[in-house]
Parts: sequence; C-alpha cells; structure tokens
Amino acid sequence: MEPWLVVGLGNPGPTYAAHRHNIGYAVVEDLACRMGVRFRAPRGLRADVAEGRLGPLGPDAVRVVLAKSRTFMNEVGGAVAGLLRYLKITSDRLVVIHDELDLDPGQLRIKFGGGDNGHNGLKSIRKSLGTGDFFRVRIGIGRPPGRQDPADFLLSNFAPSDRDWVTAETVRSADAVESLLSAGLERTQNAFNS
Repeated sequence: MEPWLVVGLGNPGPTYAAHRHNIGYAVVEDLACRMGVRFRAPRGLRADVAEGRLGPLGPDAVRVVLAKSRTFMNEVGGAVAGLLRYLKITSDRLVVIHDELDLDPGQLRIKFGGGDNGHNGLKSIRKSLGTGDFFRVRIGIGRPPGRQDPADFLLSNFAPSDRDWVTAETVRSADAVESLLSAGLERTQNAFNS
C-alpha cells in the first residue's frame, strides 16, 4: 500500500524551534516518538524524514513518512513536491500540519482542500503542487495581541504560560493525524474538530 506523507510546517534550526510557526514540527516529532523512529536527512531531499508504521501492530498499521522541511516556510512547497515525487504518491496522500491564526488557542480543525488563508507555507505548497487538494491539520494559535504584526507574533516563542495547552494540542493533533490515517476524514472531524 502507498505510504502517507505527513509534513509538519516550521522553520529549520534552533533559533526557530519554540516559535508559534513551528508547532507543525512539534507534532511530527511527537508522531516519530510514537512510531519509534528517528529523523534522517536523505541526500537530494530538502527535508528531514522518518519512516515507519503508525497505529496498531499488524496488517492495520499504516505506512507513514514524516517530514520536516529544511527550507524556510516561504519555500516549503519545493521540498514537499520533491518528497511526493520521490515517494511516487499524489497529493491526496499528503497531510500538512500547521499553525492557524484564525483559530483560538486550543482549537483544532482537520479538513481536505481549501485555500491558503494567508499562510505562506500553504501558499508555497499550493503553488508547487498546482493544487490545494491535500489534508490539513490546523492548530489554533490565536491572533496577536493589540496591534502586534502577525509575522512578529508567528516568529516569537510561546509564552511560558502557554506551555500546558501547547503540549496538550501537540498530543491531540498527533492523535488526530493517527485517526485521519486509520479512520478517515469524517470520523476524525467528528472526533477532533472543535
């Protein structure tokens, strides 16, 4: 069976690790721990990848390739398109996990298709693939306070007081990915969309 490609969006490097924009990376790292796999950097691909099976042991386990781009958010589309070509799969086997300004913290939405809603990572992926037909796990981070520029907000660390809900949403988002791959979109939306 064809694998699923699950991409967590973020910016590479330790400088960005705790930023709001990197919550997608945190979710694929959680999934890698669940799968008991480590990320590696294959030559010729612009992403760190981890491959394994997700779900119950046996024939119901789903083959998954997790990825974190080594490019910046605005250029992630080329890396994602390269991974799809390398894996010989189409965009309907792609799940993209990303932050969402228009959802309050603690809200989660799983969907298929749609626009980029101003998200530069999604915009880059849509441009490189020529389609928006892929799954999205949208993790609410809320709008910036006051008149703070959204870009500055995205590229800043979560506050220490956010730690508990960020950890809970990272785990819940990873649970949603597992559900999506094993139970399908409708059941996952019913269980996780808040």
